[in-house]
Amino acid sequence: MFELLRSRYPALLALLAQILALAILAGLVLILAQFAGWRLTPWAAVVLQGVLAAALGHWLGLRRWWLPLNLAFAPGLLALQSGQWPAWWFLVAFLVLLLINWNSFRERVPLYLSGARTRQRLSESLSGLPADFRFIDLGCGLGGTLVQLARDYPNARLHGVETAPLVFLCAWLRCLPYANCQVRYRSLWRETLTQYDVVYCFLSPAPMPELWQKARREMRVGSLLISNTFEIPDVPAQEVIALNDWRASRLLFWRL
Repeated sequence: MFELLRSRYPALLALLAQILALAILAGLVLILAQFAGWRLTPWAAVVLQGVLAAALGHWLGLRRWWLPLNLAFAPGLLALQSGQWPAWWFLVAFLVLLLINWNSFRERVPLYLSGARTRQRLSESLSGLPADFRFIDLGCGLGGTLVQLARDYPNARLHGVETAPLVFLCAWLRCLPYANCQVRYRSLWRETLTQYDVVYCFLSPAPMPELWQKARREMRVGSLLISNTFEIPDVPAQEVIALNDWRASRLLFWRL
């Protein structure tokens, strides 16, 4: 059950963490009041509830980007209710988070950005391809990988797809100066992979089995699937490049 929630409905798992944290907090408040005579202030209570919710969410298997959301949820509600911050501030903050993390809810893919070392090693690994190779970044984020390759391979035809609205806009604007680079607002699942020589992704563990099935159906014989860090279960990569960064990132290669 928890595996299903982690992979497909992480927001429900976050809600469960909030409810459990509230129940634990209520028990602690009653015990402290009855046996020690301590009474928590409202702010102390919501901060403690936020810490508990963040810890429980991590224990339940939520991704790291859920930590600040679980931590800030109850304090944010109290601040809104007490009138210390204007209500529109929370609405704006919520909308910004939604526009950045839209595909986390729909496609189980949070915003991961390829680092400079990753982009450089990826670019180097493509040096043996024909000059006009076709490349797509599935979930291109802010477009950093596409910009790097557009500079390094001016004759390549580079594409990216992204479904988080604000992230897509940033990537689209960054790639505008490069004639060989195109970013579209499109789900990676609706993109046909037949035309590409290289398919690159930095997603999450959840969609990798389904992506492998899609790649086997659609990619041409001899084309290349490259994943940043995340493995395909039960399908060993044919080549692995360790990047030795703080995230222990790796580039994993599968030749179709």
